[in-house]
Amino acid sequence: MKPTKVAAVFAGSLMALGVASPAMALSPEALTPTSLNGGLETIAAHGLKSDALSSTTDGSPVKTVTDAATQLNKTGKGLPLIGGLPANPLGG
Repeated sequence: MKPTKVAAVFAGSLMALGVASPAMALSPEALTPTSLNGGLETIAAHGLKSDALSSTTDGSPVKTVTDAATQLNKTGKGLPLIGGLPANPLGG
């Protein structure tokens, strides 16, 4: 086949695919906003619902750090530090 005929067949098949598929299956309200203003309006209308930084949700970074600090404080083996150095290095 000649290159022009191949290009014509390819373009025709793309047009057939475009006609066969629906343009938009969702309502405009269900679409994700693509602009900054649209995103801010969506957040203002529906609110931001996230427990990612909650101190009570298991698996959140804040709860993990809080639990680790609590466990370290319970051991009582840590020395008081001043600027990263032991407060009483000679033990006396």
